[in-house]
Amino acid sequence: MTLRQSECEPVLFAQKRGGGLRLHPKLCPYDYLTDVFLTGQTKQFGYEQLGGTIFRRSKDIMIYKDDWSRAQERMRAWWSGEIIDRAVIQVTAPRKGAEIACRWDGWNLAHNLDSPERAVQEFEKYCRKTYFGGESFPNLWINLGPGIMAAYMGAEPKIAKDTVWFETPKEWEEILKGMNFAPHNRWRNLTKEITSKVVGMSDNKFFVGMTDLGGSLDVAASLRGAQNLLFDLVDFPDRVRKLSEKINQLWFEYYRELNQIIQRQMPGTSAWMGIWSPQKWYPLQCDFSAMISPQTFEEFVAPYLREQCCWLDHSIYHWDGPGQIPHLDILLDIPELNGIQWTPGPGTGVGSPQWFHLYKRIQDKGKLLVLLGMAREDIELVMDELSPQGLLISTACDSEEEARELLGKVEQWTKA
Repeated sequence: MTLRQSECEPVLFAQKRGGGLRLHPKLCPYDYLTDVFLTGQTKQFGYEQLGGTIFRRSKDIMIYKDDWSRAQERMRAWWSGEIIDRAVIQVTAPRKGAEIACRWDGWNLAHNLDSPERAVQEFEKYCRKTYFGGESFPNLWINLGPGIMAAYMGAEPKIAKDTVWFETPKEWEEILKGMNFAPHNRWRNLTKEITSKVVGMSDNKFFVGMTDLGGSLDVAASLRGAQNLLFDLVDFPDRVRKLSEKINQLWFEYYRELNQIIQRQMPGTSAWMGIWSPQKWYPLQCDFSAMISPQTFEEFVAPYLREQCCWLDHSIYHWDGPGQIPHLDILLDIPELNGIQWTPGPGTGVGSPQWFHLYKRIQDKGKLLVLLGMAREDIELVMDELSPQGLLISTACDSEEEARELLGKVEQWTKA
């Protein structure tokens, strides 16, 4: 095949010099790429050679995830409810050769609003020392707090060490005045600016995920105050509906403009849940629903969830804690909802047998099931009890060798 230079990203990775190869120190951080180039395996890893110069093909490779294309294939199949060779599993571990493990502080961006470059540098340190096995991948999502959209509508963020608070109780008159798209809002523009900078620095090294816009009723709770909103559901239900409808409309607008920035370089979409989709997707939620009855959930939450599901190509509901268990049947009856991610809360893990009956109800309805942060010793039992079809598990191991061994076991358990 004759390759035109226009088909490749105009970024120089390496040049042959005599019998050796000179790597670009920033764009080629791994020494093993030298062997890839010199042994002629460039195409396998998403590179092409023009004379003595190595170029990379656009979006075909991720520097910190050398099997990215294979992971994408498995994820495409997963969204369709199919399996290629094993259940989908995301496993991270310290990379072989890393002297010490490196952790990533997910609140780093929120603590570096004026200099997101610092956060990106810290994230890349983490990536260089981390093995992203299976369908895990380096996902730098724009974490400015849970439900940053409330700040676009007048809430005042309070940034703490390991969270951001948005609850800023307002009177209804003030809230209703702020129910419009806010092109000059500081936090909206800051989110766009940071997203754009991080996307510009990603350079096929890592993925950039969407910020946490928040669920409609969660955003309403930030604006009105959770306790006030509980009373409003009884005293002023029409106001709550009107606000929820407007939040959803704005949600679509804010998602659209941020996604346009991300799509400049990202092949697909991701968010805080760390799941990749080739299309437009988002983890939906309503943490506020732990305080309301199924009847109230069906009236004030489900219609707006379904509207979001219809607008998105793929959707997973963040089912957070025992307080939301009574809403399961309502969620399962939303035909456009692709799947459910369960978070059990403190005291027990996602691999506990006490949740298996819920997992089976989800799978029996043909929904995808996402179980994040599972202890690796629980995985075999979970896979023995559940169908591998539509199942996604994330976990962590102590070494790259252990992680690779686990991937082999998962393939065996899938076929058992």
